[in-house]
Amino acid sequence: MSEEKERSQLQSQTDTTGTDDAPLQDYQSSLPGFLGTIDTAISRIESVLLAAGVLLMALNTISNVVGRFVFQSSIFFSEELNRILIILITFAGISYAARQGRHIRMSAIFDALPPRPRKVLMVIIAIVTAIFMLGLAWYSLQYILTQAGRGRVLPSLQIPVWIILVWVPVGFFMTGLQYALTAIKNLIEKDIYLSTSVLEGYDDGEMEV
Repeated sequence: MSEEKERSQLQSQTDTTGTDDAPLQDYQSSLPGFLGTIDTAISRIESVLLAAGVLLMALNTISNVVGRFVFQSSIFFSEELNRILIILITFAGISYAARQGRHIRMSAIFDALPPRPRKVLMVIIAIVTAIFMLGLAWYSLQYILTQAGRGRVLPSLQIPVWIILVWVPVGFFMTGLQYALTAIKNLIEKDIYLSTSVLEGYDDGEMEV
């Protein structure tokens, strides 16, 4: 009974049709114990960063357009602020896409395998990707430290350049954790998972690559 309930919850999370009238619910991880706490925390951080980034970008862009055409004076830091928000949205979005199982997959060989080899391959893919993402987080952190040592600042906002790049290692780190949790999810569950909350398979509107 609990397995059917979990499948129903996962289906509701992955279904992209007919959800316009459904009430929004907070993400609750199906991973046990501390792992579930980490997974849920990452999900909430992603939601806050993406929502704040998109809303601020929209507000900044609209305000700049109104100022330019109505008051004949644009916001002098608008371009730099949007650049900061694009970096934020991009790297928070990497982790979000990993959680939703939406990253591009070359699955011809994977789909041709029997279930057990597919599961093994999914674990390997998740582990390798997690290592790669965490490695990128480390190297991007070193780059930020280098930029901080140079003392460069943005021309308009006059804030250090390294501050706007903080989201790069943060995004890579959250993505690495997400793939690591996906590997663990596949090790402790019988089914094959593309992420901690998305079972292997395709929606009606999707195509295999």
